Amino acid sequence: MTDLTQLERRAGQRLPEPVTWDAITLSRAIQTRRISCREVMSAYLTHIEKHNPKVNALVSMRDGDELLREADARDRQLARGESMGWLHGVPQAIKDLSHAAGHRTTMGSPLFADHVAETDSIMVQRIRRDGAIVIGRTNVPEFGLGSHTYNPVFGPTRNAYDPSLCAGGSSGGAAVALAMRLLPVADGSDMMGSLRNPAAFNNVYGLRPSFGRVPFGPSADVFGQQLPTEGPMARTVTDLARLLATQAGADPRVPLSVNEDPAVFAGSLERNLKGVRIGWVGDWQGYLPMEAEILPVCERALGVFRTLGCNVEDLVPDFDPARLWQCWLTLRHWGVAGLLEALYADPAKRRQLKPEARWEVEGGLALSALDVHRANTIRSAWYATLLKLFERYDYIALPTAQVYPFPVEEDWPKQIAGRPMDTYHRWMEVVVPGSLSGCPVISLPAGFGKSGLPMGIQIIGPHLADLSVLQLARGYEQAAGEDLRRMPDLIR
Repeated sequence: MTDLTQLERRAGQRLPEPVTWDAITLSRAIQTRRISCREVMSAYLTHIEKHNPKVNALVSMRDGDELLREADARDRQLARGESMGWLHGVPQAIKDLSHAAGHRTTMGSPLFADHVAETDSIMVQRIRRDGAIVIGRTNVPEFGLGSHTYNPVFGPTRNAYDPSLCAGGSSGGAAVALAMRLLPVADGSDMMGSLRNPAAFNNVYGLRPSFGRVPFGPSADVFGQQLPTEGPMARTVTDLARLLATQAGADPRVPLSVNEDPAVFAGSLERNLKGVRIGWVGDWQGYLPMEAEILPVCERALGVFRTLGCNVEDLVPDFDPARLWQCWLTLRHWGVAGLLEALYADPAKRRQLKPEARWEVEGGLALSALDVHRANTIRSAWYATLLKLFERYDYIALPTAQVYPFPVEEDWPKQIAGRPMDTYHRWMEVVVPGSLSGCPVISLPAGFGKSGLPMGIQIIGPHLADLSVLQLARGYEQAAGEDLRRMPDLIR
């Protein structure tokens, strides 16, 4: 094995080389025994101990000696010629909304501060199956509500590029851990931009897969409300696709899961993109308020697609975006009320829910079945509109966020460009068209504004066209240059 001192010297930097590798490079080094699982674990634990306190991305960390013993066991397996999969021996932290057996699963709520999961979610089962060693959890907002990762159990997660600012959410801990090189890849989940917004705020990639691509559960409600999904986050598109190959695939416990071979995501993503048609929605003719610089940064990113031979045109969907928002409010209320109603019904527990959670439940309790039906009718009309748009365009593009990362002390932005926000999540409205579509949506790093803060651009593809979206993203990544790989100053 190569000792870490030599690896650091070769890298010519303070960071131990294994933490700077992308996940696929790390996997190959472990599989070929160029580096041991113990060396990898030791490097990551040292790096986490030094840098995680600056950002609070990882929480509920396991004992280091125990983790090193697990890494030794993985090394013994390799010595016998046994490999569990491409994540064999790779450190991984699970988002603190997903159940991981034997691990503290708080959901960012004081009501579950000491809760230890008894079973794995389907996604976690698959990550463990492929050999990952779970080292802890990534921080989340309380119950994942709101795109600002703070909670009364662990406190706030801070932005990798400016720790005085927020990380986004709800996969904020995951995105910051990736940017800070505390993890090689990360899992996340997305109801209202939770795989996309924090990716944009921290200069990484986040993919909301097609509905059913990654089975969400198991759950007592196997048909669900079809808004949230789990998915991958990564620093490279190939890592993103490779983790999706682990997460995806049908499961009989989730009857609406997609029955397609996920191995396709582990293959080549190379593709000729000449002639690809992209429709740019931008701020939807001023409907969506945007902070200064966001549109110019995203439009520069669109220029990268043009260099690849893509045709980019302005697009105004023939649909009233205000109808989409009202549809979203209804379905969001319905979904959150279903999750939290039992807690809300207990006055003592209700007092421990944050105001935004209580507001969601109260909105859900006031709904009728007909209200939910009408919202789903609007959602269906939006999908029909998208089908027509995909006859003219291969992909649809929007900014990933309407604001840059804001001060970590603020609960949420109260106005954008002088326009007041009437709910705790109105400032995230730009992600709603993708969330309601059921289609694959990826957030790509778009670059940095004059403030030095990162922004992202969303690409929506047709339903089940996840591979096509990843191929487009891979071409963009190769053409975009080094700015997309800018490392946070906190770890330079």
